[in-house]
Amino acid sequence: MKKYENDRHFVETLVEPLRTCASYVPKLGTSDVEGVGLSGFQQIYSEDSLYHWVGLDSPLKYAAHKAAGGMTSIYRQLGIGCERFFQSILETELGLSRDDLAWGYDARQENGKTRRLELDARIDSAQIASAAIRGDRLFVV
Repeated sequence: MKKYENDRHFVETLVEPLRTCASYVPKLGTSDVEGVGLSGFQQIYSEDSLYHWVGLDSPLKYAAHKAAGGMTSIYRQLGIGCERFFQSILETELGLSRDDLAWGYDARQENGKTRRLELDARIDSAQIASAAIRGDRLFVV
């Protein structure tokens, strides 16, 4: 295994998607791309008499919404970071590009819609430039 001169690249590849979670703001069923801040949340919830009466327009409730959505987001972003980390290792070790690693197909669903399915990586040994790396190794991905 190679010792990389700059392991920061790999760490950054894994951590970068997680940074999006730090600024997560709940949308609360709105189409607002920016999400809803505390004041917007309190306005929405205080307009509903029952929600206001039972205290659901509280800043603590907003914090709970933000935390719950942020936790869901962090798992998703961790998966994205791991995928990119894995791909980055393959790119570095095998001299392949993202395009070389990409592979997917379209599958028709029961409802008639088409869904795109993709692998984290696909290695075609013919694309590996280095004969020393290509050799007789068995790649299992």
